[in-house]
Amino acid sequence: QVQLVESGGGLVQAGGSLRLSCAASGRTISSFTMGWFRQAPGKEREFVAAIRGSAGRTYYADSVKGRFVISRVNAKNTVYLQMNSLKPEDTAVYYCAADLFGRTVVVVQSYDYWGQGTQVTVSS
Repeated sequence: QVQLVESGGGLVQAGGSLRLSCAASGRTISSFTMGWFRQAPGKEREFVAAIRGSAGRTYYADSVKGRFVISRVNAKNTVYLQMNSLKPEDTAVYYCAADLFGRTVVVVQSYDYWGQGTQVTVSS
């Protein structure tokens, strides 16, 4: 079992920055693919970013490329999402997820464990 707890969400003005954290417990996540997804009211959960466990390759949705950075500190069993130049359309609940088997990063069903989410609200 892997428990994931997100933190760092909040209210920020457009153009601002936030850093989300995802702290894992129960198992070491260093070999897992870790992803961030988001879900706005009335919309489906969508892929934001992911990072592989082995080579650390990163992936981003086109909508956040150049603005968001995903990283991991294996010694802390933690994954981060640095969000810069935030826009009102980034408003959503952000979820951290763990994929134990290195499957397709953009697919929700690839992930085995999920956190409870953290709210990010960007005001215009």
